Amino acid sequence: MVVGLTCRVGRAVTGHVDMVRDLLNYKESILFLGRPGVGKTTVMREIARVLADEFQKRVVVVDTSNEIGGDGDIPHAAIGGARRMQVAEPSMQHRVMIEAVENHMPEVVIVDEIGTEAEAQACRSIAERGVMLIGTAHGEHLANIIKNSTLSDLIGGVETVTLGDEEARARRSQKSILERKAPPTFPFLIEMRERHYWVTHRVCLSGYVLHMSNGHKYITFQLHLSKVTEADAELEYAELKVKTK
Repeated sequence: MVVGLTCRVGRAVTGHVDMVRDLLNYKESILFLGRPGVGKTTVMREIARVLADEFQKRVVVVDTSNEIGGDGDIPHAAIGGARRMQVAEPSMQHRVMIEAVENHMPEVVIVDEIGTEAEAQACRSIAERGVMLIGTAHGEHLANIIKNSTLSDLIGGVETVTLGDEEARARRSQKSILERKAPPTFPFLIEMRERHYWVTHRVCLSGYVLHMSNGHKYITFQLHLSKVTEADAELEYAELKVKTK
C-alpha cells in the first residue's frame, strides 16, 4: 500500500556556477556541501555542461539516481557533451566511479552525494590518478565534514597531535591540536548555505583558507583546524557577513 509520494523535478539552470567559475580554471577537485534541497544537483548538472562544452574536457557523470541526466538511456541535453554512466544499485556507486576512470579516460568525473567510506576511498583513488573530481555531500559547515569519520578523508582526515611545550608556546596554542593526516582529495570545498550564498574553503598546509562568495565579493582569511568548532565557525561566518554588506 502506498502511503506517500515524493516528486522532485530537476531543472537546468544556466549561469548557476558563474560565482565560482574561476575555480574551474585551477583544474583541482571541488566538493559541494549543503543540506538537501539547496541546489547541489542543479550545480552538478551545470558544471558538467560548462566543463564539457566550454572547457572542452572529457567529462563523465556517475549518475546514481538519474537526477543529473534524467531517466532513460539518452541523457538530458542539460549536461551538454558530458558522458553519463548510470548505476544499477546505489551500493555500486564506488565501483562505477573506478570503472569510469579505468575504461573511459575522463579528465573530469562528476558524482552526486558521496556518503559512504567506500565512495570516499574511491574518490581518493581517482584523485591520485590525476583526474579532477566534482562531487557533493550532505552537511552545512566544514566542521560537519571534519567531525564525520566516514567522510573526513575527503579533506585529508584529521588526527590529534600532541605538541611539545616549546612548540605549543611558539604556536600560542594548546598542546593537543588537530592536524590533517593526508593530502586532501578535494582541495576546494564549497558550502552552499543558500542558493546564492556560498562559502569557499581552500585546503592549505596549515588549515583552511576561507573565501566568502556572495555575488562577486570575496574575503579571505585563515582558519586553523584547531579552531574549527561550531561556535568558532559561526563567529567567523558572522564576521564575514558583516564585512560583505
